[in-house]
Amino acid sequence: MTALQQKTPQSQSPLDALQAAMRDDMTAVNAMIIEHMQSDVPLIPQLASYLIAAGGKRIRPLLTLACTSLFNGDMVRAHRLSAAVEFIHTATLLHDDVVDDSVQRRGKDSANIVFGNEASVLVGDFLFSRAFQLMVADGNLDVLRILSNASAVIAEGEVLQLSAQNNIDTTMEDYLAVIEGKTASLFAAACEVGPVIADEDAATVKHMRDFGMNLGMAFQIIDDVLDYNAERAKLGKTIGDDFREGKMTAPVILAIQNANDKEREFWQRTLGDKNQHDGDIDTALELMNKNDTIAQGMKMARTYGNEAIKNLALLPATALKTTLENIVTFTIEREF
Repeated sequence: MTALQQKTPQSQSPLDALQAAMRDDMTAVNAMIIEHMQSDVPLIPQLASYLIAAGGKRIRPLLTLACTSLFNGDMVRAHRLSAAVEFIHTATLLHDDVVDDSVQRRGKDSANIVFGNEASVLVGDFLFSRAFQLMVADGNLDVLRILSNASAVIAEGEVLQLSAQNNIDTTMEDYLAVIEGKTASLFAAACEVGPVIADEDAATVKHMRDFGMNLGMAFQIIDDVLDYNAERAKLGKTIGDDFREGKMTAPVILAIQNANDKEREFWQRTLGDKNQHDGDIDTALELMNKNDTIAQGMKMARTYGNEAIKNLALLPATALKTTLENIVTFTIEREF
């Protein structure tokens, strides 16, 4: 039995356990987030608080807190850097929703729908700037390098995704490069800064960075699978949004790889030519089911998840280590 086949008791999810373990620290992070999103320009805190108040799993700042606590690092510094990580993530969400013409985020109208595209982009820029101010305030050049590099890689990943959009010749290698950039790089950085500020050795820092990278890859693959395999109320968005936007994700790429000529014509019309009709999403789901692409996507995610658990093997046995291992399982087996 692999690590990812061991289920966690239903009474408390691993995410709940991590939030409980980091509760006091996360309270401090949330206070710092609120403090640093203030501005004399009223629209900035209004729009920022609209998205931040919508919730979210806060998994990235939680990982920074946990990966600092694991090594008995300075938690006051971790609070500052966790807030920076969350600001980077929130800024990318604001920009993504504009690029994707999204209408919902976390089950409510997206910020670009409520406040407009221009305001969303500019407030996203403001939050990026706040993140860099927090990094500089930490005073550690390694931390600044890690998080600034992640910010640049995220932007590259988003541009790469835009380049691949509506291109049915996109390969799995192309897709993995996209999600490594746009998602996994921030997970990796969030986990790397903890051992850095705890003055751990280079090998330990690399193991924790690799843990974050593998967890982030698994997280995004599952997110893309869920777009075709989840209840709208749980996911907080309409099923098939990626299909309608022409995004080339694992389930679609796997289906196209196995398509006959007629099926490939369907994918070219709907995704390549952006000529979609009523019922096309149902046909797409049928083709994915025919080729078992949902299960194949889950298998890919589990492969990354098992690698993430291996990355934690060097750590001593603690409750927090166990919680992080269970977070990997939760990430992959979640339904939303």
